[in-house]
Amino acid sequence: MSEIRTLIVDDSSVMRKIVERALRQAGLESLVVHEAGNGAEGLELLKASEVDLILSDINMPSMDGLEFVRQIRAQNLAPGVPVIMITTESSEEHVKEAIQAGARGYIRKPFTPEQVKDRVLKFLQAA
Repeated sequence: MSEIRTLIVDDSSVMRKIVERALRQAGLESLVVHEAGNGAEGLELLKASEVDLILSDINMPSMDGLEFVRQIRAQNLAPGVPVIMITTESSEEHVKEAIQAGARGYIRKPFTPEQVKDRVLKFLQAA
């Protein structure tokens, strides 16, 4: 697989590194990772950079992940790029809301590299 440009959006820098490490352990070695601490930062990055994959937390200050996904779609940023939500939320309502907003899938925290691989690779292969 060629270089995969990935945007990881989470208010925790530690969690962003954990997500990146899980992607690499899942076999995605050729990653170029962009990081954002909230949805507003993520939108600015998307205006300046092309990406192949977006992983976003739901609960963040300034702009949460649900609004981030809505804004990606409303502003037509990253068309066709899969957005996968990473969340501690176990409520089906949050998951449904994320999918309705435009997310393609979700991963619940805590997660394993295998779960990341299962959720992410199918979207990258389809792209």
